[in-house]
Order: sequence, then C-alpha cells, then structure tokens
Amino acid sequence: MNRNAEGTAAERVAATFLQSHGLKLLETNYRCRFGEIDLILRDGDTLVFAEVRLRTSGNFGGAAASITAQKRKKLLKASRHYLASSKKTPHCRFDAVLLSGMSERDIQWIKNAFGE
Repeated sequence: MNRNAEGTAAERVAATFLQSHGLKLLETNYRCRFGEIDLILRDGDTLVFAEVRLRTSGNFGGAAASITAQKRKKLLKASRHYLASSKKTPHCRFDAVLLSGMSERDIQWIKNAFGE
C-alpha cells in the first residue's frame, strides 16, 4: 500500500472511531491555500478539527512528534479559513488521532491536543 492509500485508510479508521464515540463527521480533507484539515467533526456544540497521523514505528518520536509547530500553524490558519464562512463562531478544539496500526486498539485520541 502506498503512503497516500495508507493515509486515506488511516483517516477512515479514525473517522469511524470518532463516530463510534458520538462525534458527527462533517467533512474530510478540507483543503484551502493554507493547508489541509483531515477531519472536521461536531462533538455536541463543539467543532472539532482532527489531525490524523499514522506511524507504525516509534522511531523519530512516533505519530505525536510528527505534528510539528509548523503543521500546527498551518492547521490553525486552515481552521480560520473554514470558520470565515460561519455566521457564528462555535467553540472549537483541535484533536490528534494517533495510529500505530489500523485497528481501534492502535488508536490514541488526544482531545484538545493544541490550540491558540
């Protein structure tokens, strides 16, 4: 499986996992000139921007370490772009869904992983 296919599969696994925990999937792979947001979901009244990372090896810090300061900055800009069309800005949070494999037991979900 190539990297794009693995990434797409990981995003599907993450979306299914989050939906099984009561979140409603609104959008996948939101793209704008500032970057991409893997998953946009609703958790009650909260809008959730989720970054999905698959790292089957713990080398170089694993999945969590791959969300660099530059990546977080891009996610913040992309989320502002997404919110610009909203009449009312909802409460938002940024979650990280870290996968070490492709099953639910391989998922680490970090709510409110970063923000402004």
